[in-house]
Amino acid sequence: MSNAKKKEMIAMLLAGGQGSRLGILTNHVAKPAVPFGGKYRIIDFPISNCVNSGIDTIGVLTQYRPLELNAYIGNGQPWDLDRLFGGITILPPYMKAEAGEWYKGTANAIYQNIEYIEMSRPTYVLILSGDHIYKMNYKMMLDYHVQKGADCTIAVINVPYEEASRFGVMNTDENLKIHEFEEKPANPKSTLASMGVYIFNWEKLKAYLKADEADKNSENDFGKNIIPKMLEAQEKMYAYEYKGYWKDVGTVESLWEANMDLLNPDVPIELNDPPWKIYSRNGILPPQYIGENAKLKNSSISEGCNIDGEIENSIIFPGVNVQRGASVKNSILMPGVTIGADTVVEYTIIAADTVIGSNVRLGAGKETLQDGKHPEISVIGQNIIIADDTVIPAGAMVGESISKKERE
Repeated sequence: MSNAKKKEMIAMLLAGGQGSRLGILTNHVAKPAVPFGGKYRIIDFPISNCVNSGIDTIGVLTQYRPLELNAYIGNGQPWDLDRLFGGITILPPYMKAEAGEWYKGTANAIYQNIEYIEMSRPTYVLILSGDHIYKMNYKMMLDYHVQKGADCTIAVINVPYEEASRFGVMNTDENLKIHEFEEKPANPKSTLASMGVYIFNWEKLKAYLKADEADKNSENDFGKNIIPKMLEAQEKMYAYEYKGYWKDVGTVESLWEANMDLLNPDVPIELNDPPWKIYSRNGILPPQYIGENAKLKNSSISEGCNIDGEIENSIIFPGVNVQRGASVKNSILMPGVTIGADTVVEYTIIAADTVIGSNVRLGAGKETLQDGKHPEISVIGQNIIIADDTVIPAGAMVGESISKKERE
């Protein structure tokens, strides 16, 4: 056991998910490393929330395609987490004696890192997901947890009844004490959806993790195993109601919507709010250049861009080049993308370093779906070249280059 200073609470950030519902956007990177909002990665949000909440010890559990995520986090310096004791630590699955194993589930991932947690001798452990966009003070949640005398506190958000069946739902009494947890129920009894943010008393959680690991029939998952077992044993479990902006960006639709929310003045997600800043690792690029033919409307344009076309209601990441006569609307262009002259891009997400030729038609036109919702989002993968004069329809997912010959 370490003689190091005891920590009140440390955070364990689950960032190993494959993100298969994001399709080709996660072909090269783990979901938490997907770019967001013009200058961030998704994982900047939970890390910044920790720092702003006074949590200085964070373990990041990685598994799927971790290289870019590991390089991005580095020594934690952009978040002031390059510390001798504590700071941020990447925790991939590792070898023990002759054998090692992948993380089998969220609970097994924490179980494999019990030794890491014990180094800080925490009273409480905060478990987080790496794929949500939100700004939350975990210190307020901890104060609530302590005040309730809880063994486990689960952050919840009120969702519309028709959406509740997509989430794990907490059924509580009038004091928000949880008496039942239902994973994606067909007929929800409540609209309190789990945000995947948990605070546990560490000694209690450790005992459940060990029992779960010994159970050969367990799926080693918090939602399916640990939380139901704790409820069964009548542990003190409370819901903590969060009332701010929160978005699970696990699908192409929700990722696009969360980016568009940044451009909507009625949505409360201010990223440059000085008391609760979202920190990120950015290279230093020259200022953006806006050409004489450029037209900009309700968009976010990052540094290092060269814009000589029309941009409307779009998020443009660093180093993007939009040539003369091109039109980009309701879209997300990730770092280093080039859009050729006279090309039209609508309702599309384009991954990093892709080159779209001239006179290309990409994504939906002005038509919308019958119920007034936006058209299907098109997605173009990373490091791809699309030949001049190509037409790509709404909702297409393009993972490989399209040459002139193929187009013909």
